[in-house]
Amino acid sequence: MGNFTFLENRWSDLARLGELSEKYIYSDPNTSVIKQGMLAEVMVKYMLAYDGIKEPDYDNTHASRIRLLKRNDLLPHEIDNTLYILRKDRNNAAHNGADEGEKALDNLPLLYELCVWYMQTYGDYGYNPIGYVPPVNITISMDELEKENRELEERNKMLLVELQRIQKVGKSDNARRAIAYKKAMNIKLSEAQTRELIDEQLRKVGWDADTDKIRYSKGVRPAKGKNLAIAEWPTDSRTGNSGYADYALFIGEKMVGIIEAKKKYTNISSVLDGQCKEYARMIKAEHQKYLLKPYSEYKVPFLFATNGRDYIKQYEEMSGIWFLDTRQQFNTSKALAGWPSPQGMEQDLERDIAEADRKLAATGYELLEDSNGLGLRYYQVEAVKAAEKAIAERKNTVLLAMATGTGKTRTVLGMIYRFLSAKRFKRILYLVDRIALGDQTIDTFKEVKLEDLKTLNQLYDIKDFGKKEFEKDTRVHIATVQSLVKRIVYNESDVSIGVSDYDCIIVDEAHRGYILDKEMDEDEMLYRNQDDFRSKYRAVIDYFDAVKIALTATPALHTTQIFGKPVYSYDYRTAVVDGYLVDHDAPHIIRTKLSEEGIVFEAGSTAPIYDPVTNTVINSDELEDDLKFEVEDFNKKVVTKSFNETVLAEIARDIDPNKLCRCTSQYVG
Repeated sequence: MGNFTFLENRWSDLARLGELSEKYIYSDPNTSVIKQGMLAEVMVKYMLAYDGIKEPDYDNTHASRIRLLKRNDLLPHEIDNTLYILRKDRNNAAHNGADEGEKALDNLPLLYELCVWYMQTYGDYGYNPIGYVPPVNITISMDELEKENRELEERNKMLLVELQRIQKVGKSDNARRAIAYKKAMNIKLSEAQTRELIDEQLRKVGWDADTDKIRYSKGVRPAKGKNLAIAEWPTDSRTGNSGYADYALFIGEKMVGIIEAKKKYTNISSVLDGQCKEYARMIKAEHQKYLLKPYSEYKVPFLFATNGRDYIKQYEEMSGIWFLDTRQQFNTSKALAGWPSPQGMEQDLERDIAEADRKLAATGYELLEDSNGLGLRYYQVEAVKAAEKAIAERKNTVLLAMATGTGKTRTVLGMIYRFLSAKRFKRILYLVDRIALGDQTIDTFKEVKLEDLKTLNQLYDIKDFGKKEFEKDTRVHIATVQSLVKRIVYNESDVSIGVSDYDCIIVDEAHRGYILDKEMDEDEMLYRNQDDFRSKYRAVIDYFDAVKIALTATPALHTTQIFGKPVYSYDYRTAVVDGYLVDHDAPHIIRTKLSEEGIVFEAGSTAPIYDPVTNTVINSDELEDDLKFEVEDFNKKVVTKSFNETVLAEIARDIDPNKLCRCTSQYVG
């Protein structure tokens, strides 16, 4: 009895592919790896069908179908990782002629766990697996393999008909989604499989990484012009894997980082404090030529530890990419949401934060206050000063509260100019939630004269949200939140943004887009996707390892939970007293019978319906139940001519035709 026979009653084709994966694992491991990948591919097709999702019309590949499940929030992170490993290894076995003997044995238990998850999610919620048993070694002839491949081709023809049948009645199910995320926590990757994921993550942000090929034992060494993640780098340490660091990161010929990779359930923060620090102290004498300089007891500036698991706040020490900057003794380790790029890391090494803070403190604000230039008002300058003070005190989040109409964009312009001229930040991301706001910002940057009669965009390289990529010399990037959500939360490209690509994030209208984190109970913490508990907006903000400066007119609770209490506030009332804003009139409340009682059509009657296409009024069918429209529905769902005439007549009573006036009347129900 094989490991995959439990699938037979519901999915005989999956059971057969599982059987073949076991059958060839010793005699022809490449065939086993290919069959494992085929099983995963067929499974994904079933998943789409059960959830009522049509396969892509264009580029209908296994990778595209997986992305489709992800976009519909139907693929837990652990399952996505598992599918990636099986797909990648299958491609290597099929197209690159790779010797996959070790991969076949390593991946078969992972395939078994995937199939158990699939049964518990799409078959029997209560299925209790008996556990994986290593298959016995049997000899298979080539004739038998060819015969079995022909059988599989015939099964595939019938599969299409079966999938179409399921797809017609399939639909997404919230209960099934909850089970999927809960059971996915049972998937356990080996250390080697975790490294496959890390390889891919590092490649996406610009590192050359391949645990099998780019490794010290195969003669790979640092080289000019290359950003290498060299696996199994030897040190004089005797901890862990005989002193071999899982990866050493090199920018050119300089060692900039050490990475230690562990299995999923390892306490990552302790690994960073233990093995990583030891490796960074114990660099071999023959490798001293690769070092930048000593940092107290350490010889490498950046240390990382990970188990490949997404960062989850509730399990902070067991997830994320734990990071320590050894350059300052007061630095403490912290969890990152992603990897830094070589470019971001290089710019981080070039920065002298202490010197930049001294320069900012010594530079006056006359240029910002110049009436022939930016012409900031007193409160705008105070806001800039407050932000700089908070940053000098090493605060990573700064909130500025300024009433609408008091010039937040010009304040930001002055702030950005001072940060860049003092070299306090290398790259600034200015986040807006609407393209129109981005256009306004760009216009301001192009119009206002600063230094030597030059505008900000003439002094520094600035790219707008139309430019998805920008060069090393770019200093300010203006982007919409939506574009960043697509590139970070739903990234489908081969390139990712590094967490250190920006060292300062400025968030305009910071109260928009946020949703309060939902309360997690103990079970939810274990299985729900992190995206269920925080908005995509916040996922973008949290992604970057950067100073975050937020501006808002309304510092609501959900804003202060992210950025803290405002370090500076300039409220509406103060702006009115100062004469920078004009006070509004008291509202004129108009009450009518319709606004008080609404409009009701009783059951059995008909409602007149206006057809804007034919410009005619027709009657509805007899109403099965009462139909009521509240005042909020007026002129949205129901036309109320008499109500509008009454309200307008009342408003007209307060209008003096001989002078301009601001009308602030409103009606309420």
